[in-house]
Amino acid sequence: MIVITAPTGQIGSQLINNLLDSDEELRLIARDPAKLPESVRRRTEIIEGSHGDPTVVDKAFSGADAVFWLYPADPYALDVRAETLAFTRPAAEAIAAHGISRMVVVSAAGRGFTERAGLLSNAWEMTDLLASSGAHLRELALPTFMDNLLRQIDPIVHHGFFFDPSTGSDRRPMVATRDIAAVAAELLLDRGWTGRAARPVYGPQDLTLDEMAVIMSEELDRPVRYQQVPITAYRGQFLELGFSASMADAMAEMAIAKNDGVDSYRPRTPESTTPTSFRTWCTEVLKPSCR
Repeated sequence: MIVITAPTGQIGSQLINNLLDSDEELRLIARDPAKLPESVRRRTEIIEGSHGDPTVVDKAFSGADAVFWLYPADPYALDVRAETLAFTRPAAEAIAAHGISRMVVVSAAGRGFTERAGLLSNAWEMTDLLASSGAHLRELALPTFMDNLLRQIDPIVHHGFFFDPSTGSDRRPMVATRDIAAVAAELLLDRGWTGRAARPVYGPQDLTLDEMAVIMSEELDRPVRYQQVPITAYRGQFLELGFSASMADAMAEMAIAKNDGVDSYRPRTPESTTPTSFRTWCTEVLKPSCR
């Protein structure tokens, strides 16, 4: 039995599709089961509620032997770090109580980076807390998602630019969420690994944001440029959206860490390199979303 958290999100929904035709029983924890496709609801067991709720995780983890864990950060949390750990602690306790043998955890690239890195630092602490349960664990060490650009469809389509506080000429790794889901499925179906280890998941090529703009222009058949924004303006946009000051700070700290090379802190290896290029992602995901 595999338990999947955050099953309606970008990674979780694709992970379910990768696992449905396996011989594994799937149990999903969903706040709103109605958001799941009927074909998924028909073929899985669903526990309604939040995976930060002790009662929910106690029920969901009973009889299971593997868990896919993804923490859905709360943009309104007054203390993002404290909220991350408080949300995760009941799961760590339930994993220990029910003897869950394996966990695959969505985390961040750059572990060992010495400066505070906002949401990335929270992810590393969260993973440490889950590891204290005694379960065998694989930490998906992830750089920036290509799919984050889907949040900027409006400026891309209507104004011809995308923005970030990063320097346009710095080369860095990125990854498509479908490749993350594929690696997670591979690990969840493999009962041969033990202990704790990181599994970096990087797309096939490091690119600068300026190079990404060129590729986007070619694949979308329209000019797209990269616009760097000051970190203060970047933080301010989250406050304008109603996010808490703590979340705005965490986002800004993460952006600064990425500017300082956190995503490239560990070298790429053949095992960590996934197939979906940025150009392929633009053709197959971004372009249809821009119509």
